[in-house]
Amino acid sequence: MRQPHGMFEQEHHGCGGHHGGGRRQRFFGHGELRLVILSILTRNASHGYELIKAIENMTQGNYTPSPGVIYPTLDFLQDQAFITITEEENGRKKIAITGAGERWLAENEQPLAMIQARIKARCMGFNLRKNPQMKRALDNFKAVLDLRVNQGDINDAQLKKIIGVIDRAALEISQME
Repeated sequence: MRQPHGMFEQEHHGCGGHHGGGRRQRFFGHGELRLVILSILTRNASHGYELIKAIENMTQGNYTPSPGVIYPTLDFLQDQAFITITEEENGRKKIAITGAGERWLAENEQPLAMIQARIKARCMGFNLRKNPQMKRALDNFKAVLDLRVNQGDINDAQLKKIIGVIDRAALEISQME
């Protein structure tokens, strides 16, 4: 039997959904999906596809786990005796949380709350970036900065001024209530 400890090392790989440039990142850190699945199962027994849809709904469509992510996670949870998987007459497999799974979930209440808060914040961030005015403002900022920097004729004083403008804008945004 695999050990459930060590599942919450800081191995966060950002967020799901590939929105714009940069490296595609994972929505959940190592072991976090296990807690999310158990949390969903506390509401009622489910099937694999229903778990996928529940996570997609929870993340407001910003992350949909693939069967290649869900089913190995379910295998792990079953190995730990945190869930049971039973075959139904129609061939579907019903997944239910066990008492051990409920206890482990209760022991990890704080990490689960942090995961849920991060999901909420990421969804808000995704929605903000989808806002047409925000997108226009960010695109405008990137274009102007790229144009100025790529002209190649920026002296030290101008560079210092650009850095100051960016730093002041970042500070002002961070201090908004």
